[in-house]
Amino acid sequence: MAEVLADPERHLALWAPVLRGEEVDWEEVFAGYVAQVDFPGAAFWPELSRAFPDALVVLSTRPAEAWYRSAASTIFQLDDDHGSSPFRDVWHERFGFGDRFDDPEATIAAYERYNASVRSSVSPDRFLEWTVGDDWAPLCNRLGLPVPGEAFPWTNTTEEFRAHNRLDVGQA
Repeated sequence: MAEVLADPERHLALWAPVLRGEEVDWEEVFAGYVAQVDFPGAAFWPELSRAFPDALVVLSTRPAEAWYRSAASTIFQLDDDHGSSPFRDVWHERFGFGDRFDDPEATIAAYERYNASVRSSVSPDRFLEWTVGDDWAPLCNRLGLPVPGEAFPWTNTTEEFRAHNRLDVGQA
C-alpha cells in the first residue's frame, strides 16, 4: 500500500487490468518484488495464490477491535484524492466493507468474514496466520529461513501513516 500511495500513477497502470477484471501477467505486476503485503494485493489473494502456487499465504491479524481503531484513524481517513481512486471501489467490494466505515460493528463483521474466508480457503501447508507480536520465528520457520538476530521492525505505525498521507496526526 505504501508503494501504491507513493506512486499511484505507476501502480494504477500496472493494476488497471486487474481492477477491470481482465487477465493479468502477475509476474509483470510484481516485477522487482519478492513478496506482497497489504493492499491492493491482499484484495486479490485468491488470484495471487493461484498465480504463485508455491507461495506462502500469510494472514496477518490482530484483535478485531484493535484493527478497527487502527483502520479508523488511518486508511478510513484518506483524503478525497486517494478516495476517488479506482482502488477504493475494489477495496470496498473485495473486503466487503461497503461505505459503512462509521459503523464499527458492520466493518468489524466484514473484517472477520474476510479473515474466515482466507482461513477456510488456503490449504494448511501454504497458510500461516500471524500477528506482529509473534515476531520473526513463525515467518522464518515457515519460509525455511534463519531467525534474524535483530528486533522485528515496527513500521507503518498510525503516526507514520498519518504523517505520510498528510492526515492531521492530532485527530488519531
